[in-house]
Amino acid sequence: MTYILGLTGSIGMGKSTTARMFEEFGCAVWDADAAVHRLYAEGGAAVAPMAEAFPGAIVDGAVSRESLKRIIADDPTALRRIEAIVHPLVAADRAAFLADIETDIAVLDIPLLFEGGHEAMLDGTVCVTAPAEVQRARVLERGTMSEAQFETILAKQMPDAEKRARATWVIETRTLEDARASVQAVVETIRRGMKDA
Repeated sequence: MTYILGLTGSIGMGKSTTARMFEEFGCAVWDADAAVHRLYAEGGAAVAPMAEAFPGAIVDGAVSRESLKRIIADDPTALRRIEAIVHPLVAADRAAFLADIETDIAVLDIPLLFEGGHEAMLDGTVCVTAPAEVQRARVLERGTMSEAQFETILAKQMPDAEKRARATWVIETRTLEDARASVQAVVETIRRGMKDA
């Protein structure tokens, strides 16, 4: 039996780093963003249906995220149509991962876990968190987005306090040491529970 754990957290909260820590403790990790990258890459399952729906989104045989952003900005119905193509493909990628794992704990790294109503398929959830000023500093230090872009993304995500309230476990990522200790504690708690079941 495999325990299916959902991992989520707002932008800049340290989710990717925390996911790697779960791998260090022997968990299998599936990353929703990485799945989308695979689907959009040349030869990926999303390329043909996207080319049919949005020919302008294909650049060098792959789906261009930059082109998609422009299409979404110009057409209010585009996002829904893109999601209708991509979401079933992401779900199939996730199902293939779950069918193939041999570890006792599988971690599904899903940025919009609660927003997308994914809790029903999970045995537990983890929300990674950090103080708002740490979150802002991390995102802006990357140099990949402006403060305005950060605020726009933040406004679309469920508030951190609500995610924390809904999660089974909350992992504070202010320091790597704290995060690693919390990940270890969650993994040990799950494994103990499975042994006792």
